[in-house]
Amino acid sequence: MASKRFVGAMAILAFVLPIVAMATEFTVGDDRGWTINFDYEAWAKDKVFHVGDKLVFQYTAGRHNVFKVNGTAFTNCTIPPANEAIKTGNDVITLATPGRKWYICGVNDHCANYG
Repeated sequence: MASKRFVGAMAILAFVLPIVAMATEFTVGDDRGWTINFDYEAWAKDKVFHVGDKLVFQYTAGRHNVFKVNGTAFTNCTIPPANEAIKTGNDVITLATPGRKWYICGVNDHCANYG
């Protein structure tokens, strides 16, 4: 089940609030960063994400990457075309719309085999 994937898989929920708030920057995985064998579901559980917040994916370039995917691709670990990967090692994604967001790593078998 995708919600139990600890590697390169994360789902978050962003909300829109009627008040204007300063954007918050979240380092995905905190000190661990975007890595393998980490429970991103637990990491995101107690956080409140808002439109305008920034997700920072930190990792060693070449060892991981980030794909923004839909829920079906997340569940099935369907890796998009390589040219859609974000892969700098310090990737910033601004939450532009409310709702669930899904991210996976497409390097090797990170998404499919670490859950």
